[in-house]
Amino acid sequence: MTEIKFAWDAVGGDPALLSRVSTVVRRGALEARLPVRELARSCVGACALAAAELGARRAGLAEVPEVRVDDAAVAAAFHSERLVRVDGRAPVVFAPLSRFWRTADGWVRTHANYPHHRARLLGALGLPRDAPAPVEDVAARLAGRSALEVEETVYRAGGLAVALRTPEEWAAHEQSAALVGRPLVERERLDPAPARVLAPVEGTPLLPAAGLRVLDLTRVLAGPVATRTLALLGADVLRVDAPRLPELPDLHADTDIGKRSATLDLATQRTVFEDLLAEADVVVTGYRPGSLDRFGLSPEALAERRPGLVVAQVSAWGAYGPWGGRRGFDSLVQVATGIAAIEGAAAEPGALPAQALDHGTGYLLAAAVLRALTEQSYDGGSRFVRLALARTGAWLTHGIEHGPAGDTAHDAAHPRLAERDSALGRLRYAPPPVSFAGGPADWAQPPGAWGSDAPRWSRAQGWS
Repeated sequence: MTEIKFAWDAVGGDPALLSRVSTVVRRGALEARLPVRELARSCVGACALAAAELGARRAGLAEVPEVRVDDAAVAAAFHSERLVRVDGRAPVVFAPLSRFWRTADGWVRTHANYPHHRARLLGALGLPRDAPAPVEDVAARLAGRSALEVEETVYRAGGLAVALRTPEEWAAHEQSAALVGRPLVERERLDPAPARVLAPVEGTPLLPAAGLRVLDLTRVLAGPVATRTLALLGADVLRVDAPRLPELPDLHADTDIGKRSATLDLATQRTVFEDLLAEADVVVTGYRPGSLDRFGLSPEALAERRPGLVVAQVSAWGAYGPWGGRRGFDSLVQVATGIAAIEGAAAEPGALPAQALDHGTGYLLAAAVLRALTEQSYDGGSRFVRLALARTGAWLTHGIEHGPAGDTAHDAAHPRLAERDSALGRLRYAPPPVSFAGGPADWAQPPGAWGSDAPRWSRAQGWS
């Protein structure tokens, strides 16, 4: 329970409520050299407890419902983008140019799943941006360069590449120094907006976020996992993407379940966005820190136009330090922070058994939003919460330990998967791991086609 306590403390939870949490330990779940299972259990447990707390508040319950965290469900959820199937087709998890490469002095990892990132990588290496590029051609270009040279060259071209570092090398990096003094979850009250009255919820299942409107401006995986969880809990989640940046189909099938999906050009459709913001309860952003500020989407600007709003941000490296404005993904954060070096073998880098920084941070982000809503119902104020994958990585490497299997451990279970028809085809997916007594067991709806919904809200608000 120690690891759940740390996460629960990080989102400002009452320690007395930890007695409502029980765990089902599974041997073999998310096995790694680092305590991935404990991190995953902690993040999901904190999220489930935050949901149960808000549910009790809105339903007028005398006691917070009991929370149950099962390692089997957690492990399946942390692999959700790998387990999803549409009409039986296996997903594409990493594109051919998203991988480790040998350099003249070590290793570098690139991320080129999206076409624009692939084009920028190829351009940085002097290869045709739009032509097929065999892996051998890229490998040849990288083999004669140092890893740090590749990292900087690709970054300046707008692409994504990170040199492999040991934990000691990362500890000496300026970005690491900028992170270590920050809390796992940054929480701030932005203004003295009055407390909002929560509309009561009733019936079965208990939906703590019923009627709340969540504007989802996130991509790949942490932010979408957080907003997918809020959708599970009853929120009307509208994901908004730029028309020129379609989501990868497999990621959409996995992380947009329970949501609606619309496209909106913030440069030319500001009136539409302002109409959405005027009735939103939560805004979640997952782009590079500061990249949306020019559209008036800084936390302070949003709260000024919509007092009482909860604003949540997630990024790869944090909103500070020399890498604060850089793009990043879970796989790259693992490489930079020494995780890939720890998990490697025979002088080759390795990886965690799942995109645990993404998923863990996503559930923590959802927990922070839920707790902000609960606090707001008592004390008011627009609220701001912020997390970073690299900060979660620091917790994994230095702040959490492997838990003993104990006498209550069970053998690892096969992934528990569900199936349903959808507009995309026959969908197989990992059920949600967030579980509390009387709560939902599944999302209310499967995903529709990407960008197929109108940019407007569909349900009545939950605030009176």
